[in-house]
Parts: sequence; C-alpha cells; structure tokens
Amino acid sequence: MLKISRFTVENLAKDCITDNKAPVFAFSTESDRPGAQLKAASITVGGWTKETAQQTGIRYDGPALAPFTAYTAELTVQDDAGESASACVGFRTGRLDTPWQGIWISDAAYQFTEKGVSPVPMTFRKQLSLSGKVKKAEILATAMGIYELYIDKKRVGDRYFAPGFTSYKTNLMYQTLDVTEALSGKAPVLEAVVAGGWAVGSFVFTRGNRAIHDRQALLLEVRVTYDDGRSEVIGTDETWEVTEDGPVKMADFYDGETYDAAADPASFVWRSAAAETLKIRPQILAEYGSPVLPHEVFQPKSCKKVGDAFIYDFGQNFAGVVNLKINGKKGQTVTVKHAEILNRDGSLNLSFLRSAKATLTYLCKDGLQCYSPRFTYMGFRYISIEGIDAKDVEVTATAIYSDLEQIGSFACSDPLLNQLQSNIVWGAKSNLVDIPTDCPQRDERMGWTGDIHVFGPTACFNFDMSRFLDKWLKDMRAEQFPGGGIPNTVPRQGYGFPTTMPDMAVDWWDDACIMVPWALYQAYGDEEVLRINYRMMKKYIKAELFWAGLLSFGKRRYIWNTPGIFHFGDWVAPDVPQMGQWQARAKWTGTASIKNCAATVAKIAQILGEEEDRKYYSGLAEKVSDAYCSVLTDGNGKLLGSEFQTAYVLPIYLEMFPNEEIREKAVQNLIRLVEAGDYCIGTGFPGTPYILFALCDTGHADVAFKMLMNTKCPSWLYEVRVGATTIWERWDGLDENGECPIGDSGTADVMISYNHYAAGAVGAFLYRRIAGLEMTAPGYKTFRIRPIPGGGLTGAEASVITPYGKAASSWKTENGSFVLTAQVPMGTWCEVVLPDGSSRMAESGTHTFRCKL
Repeated sequence: MLKISRFTVENLAKDCITDNKAPVFAFSTESDRPGAQLKAASITVGGWTKETAQQTGIRYDGPALAPFTAYTAELTVQDDAGESASACVGFRTGRLDTPWQGIWISDAAYQFTEKGVSPVPMTFRKQLSLSGKVKKAEILATAMGIYELYIDKKRVGDRYFAPGFTSYKTNLMYQTLDVTEALSGKAPVLEAVVAGGWAVGSFVFTRGNRAIHDRQALLLEVRVTYDDGRSEVIGTDETWEVTEDGPVKMADFYDGETYDAAADPASFVWRSAAAETLKIRPQILAEYGSPVLPHEVFQPKSCKKVGDAFIYDFGQNFAGVVNLKINGKKGQTVTVKHAEILNRDGSLNLSFLRSAKATLTYLCKDGLQCYSPRFTYMGFRYISIEGIDAKDVEVTATAIYSDLEQIGSFACSDPLLNQLQSNIVWGAKSNLVDIPTDCPQRDERMGWTGDIHVFGPTACFNFDMSRFLDKWLKDMRAEQFPGGGIPNTVPRQGYGFPTTMPDMAVDWWDDACIMVPWALYQAYGDEEVLRINYRMMKKYIKAELFWAGLLSFGKRRYIWNTPGIFHFGDWVAPDVPQMGQWQARAKWTGTASIKNCAATVAKIAQILGEEEDRKYYSGLAEKVSDAYCSVLTDGNGKLLGSEFQTAYVLPIYLEMFPNEEIREKAVQNLIRLVEAGDYCIGTGFPGTPYILFALCDTGHADVAFKMLMNTKCPSWLYEVRVGATTIWERWDGLDENGECPIGDSGTADVMISYNHYAAGAVGAFLYRRIAGLEMTAPGYKTFRIRPIPGGGLTGAEASVITPYGKAASSWKTENGSFVLTAQVPMGTWCEVVLPDGSSRMAESGTHTFRCKL
C-alpha cells in the first residue's frame, strides 16, 4: 500500500505561518511493496497545480498569496504500480508586507546607562475593550529585547526568548499567537514583559550592552474577528502603560534573574508609554527559525548538604532552567547557583563561569509558590540552593533548546561509544539555543562560526537543522564584511576579532559560510541553500586569497601566512598547551582551508550550472594543494620543520598530495605521530573531525579504531570514562580524580567549558564508518551502507530520517558470520558493501545480507 509519510511546507508539518511569498514544499512516501518507485506527483494550492518529479525544494510559483490567509496544499502521488495516495498540509500567510497598525513604544522616562549589566525589565499593559463575542483572536508581537506575554496574569505560549536572536539591524522576527480562548472576557488585561535580552542587555564576554538599542521597546497588534463578521486591530500606542516596578527585578543571560514574588502590584508606578524611534530599520518577518522550547525534565539524582548550601546533582550536563516549588515566607530569600562541575569539597566550581554569576535570587511571599526563570538560562549539571531547607522545596530542571526534530540515531555493542553518542547529542541540544553557540554556561554563548562549521554534518545527521541553520545563514549573509570576511560570531552583536582588522578572513571559522550550506545540501538535498549563499561563498574565497597573497609571491601566494594573532589555527590542540601555540599553526590550517573552500565551491558551481566558476575554483584548489606540498612539505609526504597531527590530517583527508604514493608516505608519518602519542588525539578544531577518516579511508582502520577506543587522556572515551555527559572544550578538563587541572599552575587560564560540541564531530565517523551509513547523492537519494567492523565491536546500528524516509543500517557478528540489515526508503537506492568486499544494489524495502568474517 502506498502512503504519504510526510508532507511539509517551509519544513513544517503543521502550524506554518510564513511571509515567504514562494513557500517550499517537500514530501516522502512509503510502500509495503519492495522496490516501489514514485512515478508522478502533483501539488495544488487554490487554482495552482504543479506536477513534479522532485520530493524536496518544490517552490510555489502561482498567483500572489494574500496576507493573513489560510491555505491548504493538496498532494497526490502515484507509484510505478498504479497505486495512489493523497495528503494535505495547511499553512497561513503572515503580514506579507502589510504595514503595522501598532507603533514601537517604550518608556521615555527610563534612561539605561549602566555598563556591563542588563536593563531592568519593562512591563507594558493595556486593558482591551472588546465589542462583541470573539470568534478568532491573534497577537502579532516583536520587541527590542526578549518578551513574554500575559493575559489576565496567565502566560501566553511556552516559548522562550521571543522574538529570537537575529542580526537585528537587518533581520527581526515576529511571533503569531492564538489567544482566542484567552480573550473570552469582556475587558481582559494584556501585559508584555520585555527584558534586555541580546538586543539591549549585556552580551559577549566583554559585557557590552545596548548593542542595538538604548532601551527595550515593544511592537504588537491584537487582531480580533468577532462572531458577527466585524474585525478590529488593537496596536501598541501611547494609550498603553509601562512600568519598571514588576516582580522581575533583574534579568541577564549571564548573571541570571532576580524575582520578587512579594512585590505589591498596588505600589507599581505606571506611566503612559511613548512612541519609540528605533536606531535600526530591520525587515520584520514571521518567525522563520526554530523557537526555543522546554523539553526534557530532570529529577535530581542526589541532594547533599555542603556548608550552608544544598547541592543537587541532575546527572546530566545541559542547558536549561530549574523549577522550584517552594513553601516559603515573605522576607525569605532563596538563592540558586549553577555549575558544571564540583570542587574537591563538594561545593560548586564557579571559577570557569568567568564574569557570569549564573544566579537566581527569589524573594518569597507567604505559602506555597512556584518559580522558574523566563528571561535567562544556564548550562549546568549541579545547583546549590541556599536560604531554605531541602524539605521545603521541590526541585526539578528543564532542558531548553530550539525545536529541532531528532532524526538520527546510533548505538553499538560498546557502552562507552553509546555514551559518547549521548554526549554528542546533549552537547548539540545544549548549544542549539536559537543560534549555534559555543557553550551554554559562561559569559559567552555566542554564535561562533568555527564550532558549527566542523560539527555541521554531525548536527544534520542527528537533527533536522534546516530552519535553524537557514535562519542563521540569513544573518551571516547580512553581516559579511565588504571585503568578504565573515564575523567569527554570527550575529556579531558588537564583538569583533581581530579587533584591529575587522574585515579580515579567518580560516576554518569563516569557512562556515561555505561548509554549513554544503552540509545542509548534502543532508537534505535542496539546491536553494547553495544558490542563495553562492555570492557570499565567492566573496569569502576572494578575501581568503587577498590575505594569503598579501606581500607574497609565486606559490607562497597560496600559503596563508598572516600572523597567528589573526587566526585561531589548531585551536585547543592538546599537544601544545597555550593559545599562541595553537594560533602559530595557522599557515597549515589556513592553506588547507583555501583548498577545502575552493574545491567545495567548485562542486557547488557545477551543481548550479556555473561552468566558468567551476573551472576557476577547481584550478585554484589544485594550485593551493601544490603550494602546500611544495612549501610546507619536502615534496615526499613529510612536513618541513614542525610536525603535528592536524598538518598531516588535513592534506590527507582533503586529497592535497599529488599521488597515492606520496599520500601514503604522509599517512605513515601521521601514524608515526599517533603511535608516539600512544594513540591519543593531538588535533585541534580543524583536524579533529577528519583524523579517523584520514586513517580509515587510507587502509588503516586498525589505527583509527585504536585512537577512537582509547580511554587515556586526551581522547573521546577518556572524557566518557571520567564521567562526562557532554563534549568538552578541552580534552584535559578533568583529571583521573575528577578534578580540573586547568588554572592549577597559577595562570589566569580559565577557558574550559564542559559543554562544547565541536569535538563531537567524531559522530560522523560513528555513523558513516562504524554503522556504514553514508549519503552518496544529496538528501540520500542514493546512499551506501558499508560498515567497517573494528575495535572489538560485535554490532552497531544507525538510522536517519532522510527527505525520502527512514534509512537504516544494523549489523552484528554471530558464529563467524557478519549479518547486515538495511532499510531503504521508497524512491532511493542503496549500495550495500559487506566486509568481504562483495557488493550489491538494494531497492526500497528491508533487506538482510550475510557474509563470512
């Protein structure tokens, strides 16, 4: 039987509200008939019908859509046996450029001049005079800052940090909330609490504030339709009131939140709101990202008294908020602090938070009361609570992250590798909070480009990253420098590296403008992500070449050898301890970056039909490869001068050596370094995703597995062995006794995060080599299952929800035989390669194969 398993618009299966004038559809099908293939499909919206042979990236190109209108898309498909199926998906248009009837408002009396902190939250209110029975009511809202809405003191919706973090100077989102039931009364009171958030509050580790605007502001409309057919729009204007006297006294992403439950509303001083003129003119669009929502709830694993505090352990490091149910008294103050690790005496280790206070201060009222912060979040496993006895408070915690569907999985016979996969997933969840951050706990939480560059393929396997990363790339395009460089954090939000030359390109970090769209295309198969970012990619490569060729001649024009201070180089490589040493490796990482970018853009140019560009970038990639081998090696596979793992890994993986013979000599030199290091990892950010591939794919799977399965420091499984539940920023974050050695030498080095997903890029090796599940055409239209057993494993499995359906590989060894089960989605083909070298093509369905080991 033929079925439509998924039908989406704008990558959403439901609740889509869009200002895209050409919304995009996609669908997948399934059949219980092996080998079933899709023969025909058509999508109809109103009077528009499109016949299509594609299942992804199907763009509406019919008559102009009307604003504030509900539409239904109808899909009909037929397979090669004549069976048919139908499905529908609804969507609604947003404003579609309709002018706002509300105006921006703020508190003209509030002057916020303090440095290094966030402003006092503002509360706006309006009593709504409704003139009939409400049939439908919606609120459309956005803000300078982050906002929460309440109707008659009841919160509207469950998302955090609206309107979301974007490049506010150009891009701003608004949310649409259905409040029909909430407006059933005759004179409901609507309140909006607006904290500083990213736009006005303290952000980046320099603790700058007011990066976008001098104080909070609100823009909102209530759109009401009555039972008798009349409609009304109530917008923000000077008739609204505003105060800074609400119960939320302080709200800051880094420092936390202070909440006075005993605050007396009768004492609040309300003023008339005033029209506010923004310093920026962004395009305001219906939300197009993935909202931050509450997810898993954790119960404490333990509670211990340490000094005056109760220390709670949730057993998992994550990004989120605590939930308190308190039996308290007015005048009582409860203080909650957060940390990722403990000190030797069992107290919280707060030193690695740097300037972030990560503290909740709750001033009680009398009786039973509940509290959870709404305008901040923390990265933590442990909390301390002071000011209340443990018997008088119930404690849980909620993970919060963007609304991402988890589409991938991996498991195997080794429990340490399974925990590593869990650490990869939780590291991702903790850092996919509206933007791809570096860490969720200290005074950073910034959109570092290097982290998501290396982690992108692993992220796209585990989660549907389409809306999330499309939103982020929109900001990247907006923030690209005139000379082609990319800010190292997107949105930049007042931060710049290098500060003296803000237009400089920085290898591997700025490469995200190419490699993130490429990862999205590879995973999901929609060419539009390449097309819309193509100009940015070309401009960036031009910047790379400018900086590499500065004051250089001949082949050295392609050796990116600007001073290390302008690069990150082999960032956090464990074989050298200092930042300057990581950066000093920039000419190796930078040169490989140019090759990787040029070769990838050559592929993209071919896909987009840009033949002249393809020739140019292919030629450039060859020239850079030749320069690397000629200038940085002896021409025979050995590095000149300093040898380190990353400097071999990159040219091996990126195929920069001129022939297989020289490449194998380079591989042997890499193996020599690996063996000398006792099979411990020695790579920084640029080399870590690729070192196991560089070994395995050149015929040395045994060495790759020895490195992967190593439990000595530094290694992935060392972290697991000493209790990690997420991926660390630095490999030596804890010693064998569970204590952090960083900073013990008396230095000021406190750069250690225990929730930093970049090194989790190793996940790609687990899925593509151990389980053997690897895409061979974009979106897994064709794919290969070729498991590589090793490391003592007796079985492994992986699955991913592709644009065409679920693809899966599961293998085990039994009685000297290798048994593989492959699941192939309808409309795709899979090449199955067994360990004995035999191969066959598998059509849609579930198949089992065997061979002798």
